[in-house]
Amino acid sequence: MTLQRLLVLILILFSISCSNKKEQELTERENILLQREKKFADKEAEYELLLKMKDSIQSTIAVKDTLPKVQVWPDSLKTKWNSKMVCRESNCSNYVIGDQRTEVWDFLSDSIGIYANVLNNKELKRVFRGQYLVNKIVLDSAIESSSKNNIKINVVLDDIKKNVIKGTQTITGQNNCTAKFSVELTPSKK
Repeated sequence: MTLQRLLVLILILFSISCSNKKEQELTERENILLQREKKFADKEAEYELLLKMKDSIQSTIAVKDTLPKVQVWPDSLKTKWNSKMVCRESNCSNYVIGDQRTEVWDFLSDSIGIYANVLNNKELKRVFRGQYLVNKIVLDSAIESSSKNNIKINVVLDDIKKNVIKGTQTITGQNNCTAKFSVELTPSKK
């Protein structure tokens, strides 16, 4: 019986060592599975973060699209221009057909909008609010109540070339009299 006991004992030890080996393999597999689950959870968290960033960017773009666009003059206009104006029509006593005027025009823009300053002898004479449409510049002045005659001036520049801009200036004065001037602007040589 001792031999039998010895065999049983060897079988028990062998089975114990086999079961330990299987337990180790199961433990290793569980650890590998846990590592994979952790990697998957990390990737899922990263994906959720990317989705939030995408939503944030889309909402920022949506807000930006609702803000009014700040209009600026084309680079070709961002210089001083010498003007030559000749009166072509008038039913006002202040303006006679053939009258000529020269001024310097400066096209500027800022966060408020686009405008043109008109200078005479380096002094600011008038500020026009501006609009730049496809192939046309439209300028409007507020009614000038500071002068002895209340006047309103509108300018339409609709012949725009690289070195010359042409159009019409209409002055509306007291009693709704009007005077129309041809306008020709050329870049200032400073």
